[in-house]
Formats: sequence, C-alpha cells, structure tokens
Amino acid sequence: MMAPGTGANSEAQLARILKSLDDDKAEDIVQVDLRGKSAMGDYMVICSGRSARQVTAIAEKLADRLKQEYGILSKIEGKETGDWVLIDTGDVIVHVFRPEVRDFYQLEKMWLSGGAAAPVPATES
Repeated sequence: MMAPGTGANSEAQLARILKSLDDDKAEDIVQVDLRGKSAMGDYMVICSGRSARQVTAIAEKLADRLKQEYGILSKIEGKETGDWVLIDTGDVIVHVFRPEVRDFYQLEKMWLSGGAAAPVPATES
C-alpha cells in the first residue's frame, strides 16, 4: 500500500473523490485548487452530509474506494463524532461536515479570496 501523497496523480484522485462524494449523496460539494497556494496538498474538497451517520459513511466509503482503486492509505480524523471528518490522501484533503458544523467554521471562506473555491456542478444521474 502507498502512503498518502504517492501513486495516482492529484487530478485522477480529485475526479475519483468527487464521483465518490456524488455517489454517496454528499451535498454542497466545493473544490478548492491549492496548487501554488499551500504545500498541504493540490486540492481541498469540502462537502456536507445530512447527519453524523452519513458524514461518517461518506468518509469511510471514500477512504475504502481510494485504498481499493489506487492503493492509497488515507489518514482520517474525526470519524468518532461524525461532525467534521477530515480525509487526507496527501494530494487531496477532503472535509465532510454536518451542515451546522460547516456553517459554524465556514472553512471555504478562508480560501475564497481570489476565486480559489468553485462549486462543483452536480452530475446528472
């Protein structure tokens, strides 16, 4: 298995992450391009789940898919409470929030200057 940040390129990871989030009915998906702005990764994805149970399930399924398909071992934090789960693949950082927690922290506002954040259009099913 590969450590976070190795293996599949960040664009392929991002595409798979966005598909996984969409498949699991994540809401209000926003992607932030961090290239040239931060050394912590190439992209950040922020989304919401409707409940703590859904937030945890979205995160677990995403980490499992990345492990199975790319051999990437993601670091996961916050799974115990399901309020805010962080999945770090090395190249892409994913934040899955309950809506109230996301509203409180307003994480994407920190990255909106200069138009860095862009909503991801919902894919048609």
